[in-house]
Amino acid sequence: MNTPASTSSAQPVVDPHITIRGLAKRFRGQTVYDRFDLDLPRGAIVSVFGPNGCGKSTLINMISGIMPRDGGEILFDGRPVSEARIGYVFQNYREALFPWMRARDNVVYPLMLMGVAPAEQRRRIERLAAAFDLKFDLDRYPYELSGGQQQTVSIMRALVTEPEVLFLDEPFSALDYEMTLTMRDQLQKVLGQTRTTALLVSHDLDEAIYLADKVLLLTRRPTRIAAYLDVSLARPRVPEATTEPEFMALKAKALAIFQESIRAN
Repeated sequence: MNTPASTSSAQPVVDPHITIRGLAKRFRGQTVYDRFDLDLPRGAIVSVFGPNGCGKSTLINMISGIMPRDGGEILFDGRPVSEARIGYVFQNYREALFPWMRARDNVVYPLMLMGVAPAEQRRRIERLAAAFDLKFDLDRYPYELSGGQQQTVSIMRALVTEPEVLFLDEPFSALDYEMTLTMRDQLQKVLGQTRTTALLVSHDLDEAIYLADKVLLLTRRPTRIAAYLDVSLARPRVPEATTEPEFMALKAKALAIFQESIRAN
């Protein structure tokens, strides 16, 4: 099977929300990214998939402004990240939540820092609770909640500020399989409703395809783009979709590109 040659850039998208040009990053003298270009489409979910150590989390941390870059430009509708509203969901939900605060207070904490009025805080948390179809009590403390419930609280907190871009770093990797399926469905439903641009790091190819509108396949270091695949599967997606011919064909294509890029590196 022929696969595209690795490149540091992908075909520009129409009406990009985030534009990345000439991105560079080095760790202890080793190049991770060099002259890396990427466009992220507005209102879409983009999954990032690649070999271990290729810099998936590094990429979203640089785009979100959490990690400094060594070169290049990242713009959100022509603005720096400091002027953009972003949300971030970390992999380790146990460390992300304040254990001394009830779940409700954890969710609205960013709004308290922003000085949002209590009535508006209540409106937003009620809307999110309805969107996630919550089955647990937000007046409980994190240690009283299951792992999936804690991660739901983390995602709600990231969304309560109504971000224009949501970053998720392997958000379901610490959950069991049953809870992962539930969380994937909740997330795709909510992001579909809000039309929030989202960038998701995943180590699971099925998950990367299942949730995404586009899948960004990366190579080993120095990290380049192996492919930037469109995912045209109908929404809403259900777990059974992973066994359908269209999904299987796309997965096979992505896997072939992934394996070829590893051999090439």
